[in-house]
Amino acid sequence: MKPKPVLAAALLALASCGGPGPADSETVTAARNLPAAVRYDQYGSAGNLAPPAEDLVNPFNGEPSATQQGEVLFGAMNCDGCHGGGGLGFVGPSLVDGRWRYGGEDGALFHSIFYGRSHGMPAYGGLLSDATVWQLVTYIRSQPVPGVVPTVAWP
Repeated sequence: MKPKPVLAAALLALASCGGPGPADSETVTAARNLPAAVRYDQYGSAGNLAPPAEDLVNPFNGEPSATQQGEVLFGAMNCDGCHGGGGLGFVGPSLVDGRWRYGGEDGALFHSIFYGRSHGMPAYGGLLSDATVWQLVTYIRSQPVPGVVPTVAWP
């Protein structure tokens, strides 16, 4: 069977491009429908200009079924191996004490899980769908601050 010239040309063009370079990263992000950045409301802006980012909205916010699924995923993905049962903290930081290094809003948590963070938090965006990450965020945000935690939840 002889390959069609159009198909052969398309395959050759695809093979020669070598993948996305730095200039193409925004195109790749948009094609995968991934958030490029998160806007953290608690940070100031330079010259009253907001940082170039999006406000991410959790599509499962407050849904009990998403919270339950997130709880299952929290154990299945071994999140509790670092963050402890219920996210109380162990080797990794507590997820329920109200103290957030990278922001505690839904979008910031999504960003941390999806893209990872330096000093130990792996990126799960290549393994988990957006919906799965949002279910984890929903579970984490549903956890009450225990009475024995000596910190206050920050607004």
